[in-house]
Amino acid sequence: MTRLALLLGALVAALFLGSLTIGPAGVGAGESLRALVAGDAGPLTLVMREIRLPRALLAAIVGASLGLAGAAMQGYLRNPLAEPGLIGVSGAAALGAVIALQTGLAASWALGLPAAALAGALAAVLLVVALAGPRGTSLTLILAGIAISALAAALTSLVLNLSPNPFAASEIVFWMMGSLADRSMSDVWVALPFTALGWALLMTMGRGLDALTLGEDAAGALGIRLGRLQAALVLGTASAVGAATAVAGTIGFVGLVVPHLLRPLVGARPSRLLWASALGGAAMVLAADIAVRLVLPERDLKLGVLTALVGAPLFLHLIYRTRREMG
Repeated sequence: MTRLALLLGALVAALFLGSLTIGPAGVGAGESLRALVAGDAGPLTLVMREIRLPRALLAAIVGASLGLAGAAMQGYLRNPLAEPGLIGVSGAAALGAVIALQTGLAASWALGLPAAALAGALAAVLLVVALAGPRGTSLTLILAGIAISALAAALTSLVLNLSPNPFAASEIVFWMMGSLADRSMSDVWVALPFTALGWALLMTMGRGLDALTLGEDAAGALGIRLGRLQAALVLGTASAVGAATAVAGTIGFVGLVVPHLLRPLVGARPSRLLWASALGGAAMVLAADIAVRLVLPERDLKLGVLTALVGAPLFLHLIYRTRREMG
């Protein structure tokens, strides 16, 4: 496990440096890093500190949040097809952001969009808890999440359908594709407290998730309080994924694919998969954000589009390989 942790940590560090130094300016890596660390307030220093650094930090934060939440969700539900959006947090956060864009709140207040998205995520949590109940099973949690996701998607479509401003509708559609372009340190400071809280809650689930592999009755016999475990899952996922969606839009497949890739490397232990998926998710989003700049730098290829294009075929391959192993 130490070797895997070092490997993933080195990969994240290398991709983070790549995210800082790769861009359309055509400036060398050494010069870029010098401008970041000991800049002279010139144009390059401004680019490094106000554009590239926030973008790299958010890529790592968003990726870690999605990967960690995906691993926790799959471990709790004991379902490798589970992903963070299953409890409706992503859809509700997107709905909040869409309302902020449509009403002009995002234009009148710099933090209006992330604040509205976080409010949507909080509303989703309250509804899921109310529908599933304090002692709800994993099945009721799934059903409540599906209901919230469907409702959020329907309301988002309704807002788009009734939008009188085609420019606002276009902005909404592009935001929902997911991107880290044009983000600032304000977005980092908005997301970081909520994601840190989510990480702290989800990382406490390791022992409980290991016990759940034996079944809910066995986990209860081992002293695991399933209600508390479910609360940590819902609140942690809402805080981490809601904040990630608030600043980056909808970025799919990270929380679904990354735990699949890393599960064989950790001996299929959910507690080990949590930290591994956090690092793996950060690496995946950092790599995807670098690829966005290199593939079509002048066309503003959206990050969520690229992760879907890469993640969907990869996930299909994993399903095919699993079927072969089972057959």
